[in-house]
Amino acid sequence: MLSLFQRKRPPVAAAPSPAPATDLPKGLMRPESAASLLATPRRQKLLEHIWQRTSLSRRQFTTLYRTPLERYAELVQAFPASEAHHHAYPGGMLDHGLEIVAYSLKLRQSHLLPIGANPEDQAAQSEAWTAAVAYAALLHDIGKIAVDLHIELADGSTWHPWHGPIRQPYRFRYRDDREYRLHSAATGLLYRQLLDCDLLDWLSGYPSLWAPLLYVLAGQYEHAGVLGELVVQADRASVAQELGGDPARAMAAPKHSLQRKLVNGLRYLLKEELKLNQPEASDGWLTDDALWLVSKTVSDKLRAHLLSQGVDGIPANNTAVFNVLQDHGMLQPTPDGKAIWRATITSSTGWSHSFTLLRLAPALIWEADERPASFAGTVVIDAATSEDKEANASDGRPTENTTPPSKKQEAPQWESGSTAPIPSSKVQAVPDVMADMLAMVGADDLPATHQAAQAISGEVLAARAQASAPTSAAAPPSSPIPVLSSSATQPSGEHFMAWLQQGIASRRLIINDAKALVHTVSDAAYLVSPGVFQRYAQEHPQVGMLAQQDSQQGWQWVQKRFERLQQHRKHPNGRNIWACEVTGPRRSRHIHGYLLDDARLLFAETPPNNPYLSLARD
Repeated sequence: MLSLFQRKRPPVAAAPSPAPATDLPKGLMRPESAASLLATPRRQKLLEHIWQRTSLSRRQFTTLYRTPLERYAELVQAFPASEAHHHAYPGGMLDHGLEIVAYSLKLRQSHLLPIGANPEDQAAQSEAWTAAVAYAALLHDIGKIAVDLHIELADGSTWHPWHGPIRQPYRFRYRDDREYRLHSAATGLLYRQLLDCDLLDWLSGYPSLWAPLLYVLAGQYEHAGVLGELVVQADRASVAQELGGDPARAMAAPKHSLQRKLVNGLRYLLKEELKLNQPEASDGWLTDDALWLVSKTVSDKLRAHLLSQGVDGIPANNTAVFNVLQDHGMLQPTPDGKAIWRATITSSTGWSHSFTLLRLAPALIWEADERPASFAGTVVIDAATSEDKEANASDGRPTENTTPPSKKQEAPQWESGSTAPIPSSKVQAVPDVMADMLAMVGADDLPATHQAAQAISGEVLAARAQASAPTSAAAPPSSPIPVLSSSATQPSGEHFMAWLQQGIASRRLIINDAKALVHTVSDAAYLVSPGVFQRYAQEHPQVGMLAQQDSQQGWQWVQKRFERLQQHRKHPNGRNIWACEVTGPRRSRHIHGYLLDDARLLFAETPPNNPYLSLARD
């Protein structure tokens, strides 16, 4: 079967060598050879384990695996796998690629493929399926370097990965207009950079393998069967190991990364807001081996806290929040991979209720000497869990015992590094693979990897720091930041206005930006509706309860309280809403909102008008 790879091939001209070592201009990085990139101890260890997962000689391994891996290394160079999610450091793309290949081959060992074929056919196709699993895993994120990154060479030209390996110093930045998941569709542009004609000829001879491989290369994992499942599971394991395998690593993530903000938010809530180990109703319970938090309560409060800190992109849907936490390695999943557990809590006083809960590792929240005493009662896991019940629940009170069939979680649309989940009950649980892989790569090697990664250019670090800070014009920094008085802590129109003023003064709420909810137009303040009211309601969960009493949505309740203040300009016919035309370089659109004639209600000094906005004609 492998004889076709052993025939002699014509000599290939050596690739031009990189320019001699000289001092590079600031921000440029020198391309490295595959041998240099793969020479680190951890990467060598991963290569060794990949070889051990095959049944090939060293020569055959070089042809089927080592050569594509070397081509991959030369193509991805020192690029990160994501901007602020998993493997978000120089060389993260290469590390993630090696890890997911090793993970996927470990998973592949527990499957006889193709499923349902007779043993003779499975044996005959064994190496082809193993190689296809490795190739699908290696290629799953490669499209990112084509559509997520802008790479500029030293001579000022733009490099695209279909040009072949980089041969001169380069710099890169993440594209502001990149589209989530487009990288999956871009894989088709690049797989020929790694897989030559002989490999494709070989794989195309197995129809049951060829079709799912093509689906994976097209980003259509839902049609790729077990091959797609293996890649998804391996990707999740690699991401979870990198993000959440070690609480210390989570805190070592960049301060602006969502992962770090989630950890800090959970720690804040456990210290300042959530009630733990109460004799009756409580927000959470700490046992010897786990921290159990009422799912809706912690989701609502975590969202409110992060929004109050100026963290955008937190979804309003609780199921999506659970996905964020799970994707970032914060939650310990149920045996079937779900975020939500169902358990019965019984206190020492005899009080008992069932809840839907999130399970976290206590070490993620507390150091050993800071950990509170464990719950005196019991937490008994129920036989069934229901994620759908939590997604539809309106509060964290005990739920009924009936549990409808659970639906698969949807992947969050604000993350750039995760793969769409595939329904499957056949792939073995990720934690077992993670334990195997942590032993495989060695925990001691991880800090060195990140230490070596600090070679990233100052330009890239500056770009990331800028991305985490407000970029729009805002109230002058010298203006005093108002403090919401304790007497106005309950949601109201007055509290909404004070919240707006404080958020603008502290630059937590950006203005006159493409994503801003507050603008200046015609020398007046302009509040985008319903966005600004939705933002306030999300930061103040109690609004939802007040709105229910009036049979309204939360943002509508806030909007009505604001209108009652009579601080906005009305049309002559009494209408409250004003349309604004947003004029861009390629197209125009309209937004709607409220005008405040007295901009001093929000600004100490009124900023210049947004040049892209103008009041639309009636």
